[in-house]
Amino acid sequence: MREFKVRSVHLPAIVCLLTAMLSTSSTAQEKPSQSLATAPPSETSKYLGSETCKTCHEEIYNGWEKTPHWKTTLNTKGGPSKQGCEGCHGPGADHVAGGGDKTKIFVFEGKSRQETSARCLTCHGEAHEQSHFAQSAHSSSDVGCLDCHSPHHAKEKEFLLVQEQPQLCYGCHTSAKADFAKPYHHRVNEGLVQCVDCHNPHGTETVRQLRSLPSGDFICYKCHVDKQGPFVYEHVPVKTEGCTRCHSPHGSTNPKLLNVMPVNMLCLQCHTFSTQLTAGGPIGPAHNQSAKYQACTMCHTQIHGSNFSNVFFK
Repeated sequence: MREFKVRSVHLPAIVCLLTAMLSTSSTAQEKPSQSLATAPPSETSKYLGSETCKTCHEEIYNGWEKTPHWKTTLNTKGGPSKQGCEGCHGPGADHVAGGGDKTKIFVFEGKSRQETSARCLTCHGEAHEQSHFAQSAHSSSDVGCLDCHSPHHAKEKEFLLVQEQPQLCYGCHTSAKADFAKPYHHRVNEGLVQCVDCHNPHGTETVRQLRSLPSGDFICYKCHVDKQGPFVYEHVPVKTEGCTRCHSPHGSTNPKLLNVMPVNMLCLQCHTFSTQLTAGGPIGPAHNQSAKYQACTMCHTQIHGSNFSNVFFK
């Protein structure tokens, strides 16, 4: 009987304690919800999503969803500021609330090239391909992203170019266009080679925005592998001055894209007869060039470098 009394005394106390705890918990949960309700909308809440944009800009949206930029709608890591239409144009809540007020959103039309390019580089500037754009020849010549690319009206779908290569490049680089029309040329006009195979239009650390191999060698060796070496006996100009010391890479009136013809005249630009002028430099020919052997490469066949002959005979 005594044990029953003790339990009956403690039971009401336990019930009261549990009731007080539940009451405190519910009060604590109500406070945050009340504070969220009264808090001003955050910057994140101003992003409405691309589907909202579609209600007014359906034609533009239907074209845009077929481009690589549509993939940004799947970007969950970057958040709404990196997704869809608002990834480029900024949050659209004020624009919608203002009845389509263009001043409430970023509109590319009418902006300077520096402003529009900076907008593009907020995403693309992190990529290796575009990381040198600010120091590029195009940027310093006031060429912006939208001069070559169009997010909504591109003629080329992979890179959103306003025109297909090489005609896009020829619009400015008229001398290159003339070179590719010469009898001997890299087959760019035929579509077998593209300008961007050798050049990075967004800039590089090398001259003429040329690409280079991971080894640091010239991009020419990407195709002309047999000329790369290393060789036991290197032809010094090949490594120090590059392929353009003897060749015109875009096009030439001479076979093998040579700068000068005949071949011996090209070689004699460095290998002169005068020992006084070339003291410490490359030696001149040891035979009469006017009588025979006018093409030096008839004997010096391995002119790009050799593993067996210091005069490049084999």
